Amino acid sequence: MPLQFYNTLKREKEIFQPIEKGKVGLYTCGPTVYDYAHIGNFRTFMFEDLLKRWLLHLRYDVKHVMNITDVDDKTIKKAKQMKVSLSRITDKYTQYFMEDLKWLKMIPADIYPTATESIPKMISMIERLLEKGFAYREDDGSVYFNISSFPNYGRLTQINISEQRTGDRVMEDEYDKDVPQDFALWKGWKEEDGEVVWDAPWGRGRPGWHIECSAMSSESLGDNFDIHCGGVDNMFPHHENEIAQSQCAADQPFVNFWLHSEFLMLDGGKMSKSLGNYYRISALKELGFTAESIRYQLLAGHYRSKITFSIDKKHEGDKVVQRLSDFYTRLQKMNANESSIGSMPEAYSKFRDRMNDDLDSPQALAVFFDWMKTVNGKIDKNVITDSELGEAWEFLVAFDSVFGFIQNQDFEIPNKINLLLKKRQKARDEDNWVESDLIREQLKEKGWIVDDTTDGQNLKKV
Repeated sequence: MPLQFYNTLKREKEIFQPIEKGKVGLYTCGPTVYDYAHIGNFRTFMFEDLLKRWLLHLRYDVKHVMNITDVDDKTIKKAKQMKVSLSRITDKYTQYFMEDLKWLKMIPADIYPTATESIPKMISMIERLLEKGFAYREDDGSVYFNISSFPNYGRLTQINISEQRTGDRVMEDEYDKDVPQDFALWKGWKEEDGEVVWDAPWGRGRPGWHIECSAMSSESLGDNFDIHCGGVDNMFPHHENEIAQSQCAADQPFVNFWLHSEFLMLDGGKMSKSLGNYYRISALKELGFTAESIRYQLLAGHYRSKITFSIDKKHEGDKVVQRLSDFYTRLQKMNANESSIGSMPEAYSKFRDRMNDDLDSPQALAVFFDWMKTVNGKIDKNVITDSELGEAWEFLVAFDSVFGFIQNQDFEIPNKINLLLKKRQKARDEDNWVESDLIREQLKEKGWIVDDTTDGQNLKKV
């Protein structure tokens, strides 16, 4: 099956054809750094990580841009509340976000542009929109985009602007879908903005939220690029407005594929900062979650389906991660990597087809785990061939490069631990179970857990 995605703009699955063969320009909406990102935010970031990993697996050269929104209504409000500079707030939460990304094993973007560094590009775009008649000025130094000047406004979110009253406009960054209005490209300076201000040809002020992403994406990827991702909550007004201002400024289509992930639910309700029902990554760490178990909970459901995150489901993720780690260790002990000749098992084709079908992760995981069960059965019966072992290793490595569920196995075992392990094995060989159990406890006290399997002793770092 060829690679296809559900394109929100067209409301259908569409075979993916990049603008330039073998290369993909990918823009993902990053965080607004006025607070800690929560697990609901990371549902979208995790989907985008899966998308990027799959594109890389298919050998695309991916140029990934993720913006950092470091000036908008929320960041300014937070800085004012805390009585500190804007950069003091945004630098702090940007650092925490980057640490969470790394801990969750997400592949870093190639470029992390910030809004405050991209002001000249925004001013240039607004100038073009004014020159072409798509925007207009107000006496307070603000500039608005005239949505009635763009015939395709509302196509992404399927809204009708025919009943919009002339002159209706909105200054806020976020507003209701039922009331489409002319939106602010530039906000004239107000006293509450404090020192957050830039000079522009039409007056001092700051950019609106929507022009920020248009400027940052086009500056790094060009006026037309392949894929733009985000959560469904950003479809209106943010992405709708991005399309309007970008296409009008550049006189060409903005993005070819729009991909949106659904909400993450918590006890049946949407998870959000405004509702106060959310978990920070640091809180989940304290509850004993691993990066791999979180990745599993967020990727086990399809990205276009709502999923529920639950603390009670922690054990499910832990069990899956443990099964995979055990399988990895088992193949490693059998020197499966040395039997590899680069070929894949038949099950890989089914796995690839499921992933190529709009990243159908639930079906792809089902294929993989069914195959893993079969391989384990063959090993148990001692009927697996060297070529099958080699294929198993190749598939497992490929699988983990896409999902990142396997915990890092590359730890160094200290000599003292190795000696204890050998001593315990000797005790077991001599049926000295008292000595064997005693050494197991000694290992546990030193931070190591040993499991006895049909393949021998399996050592794990606590």
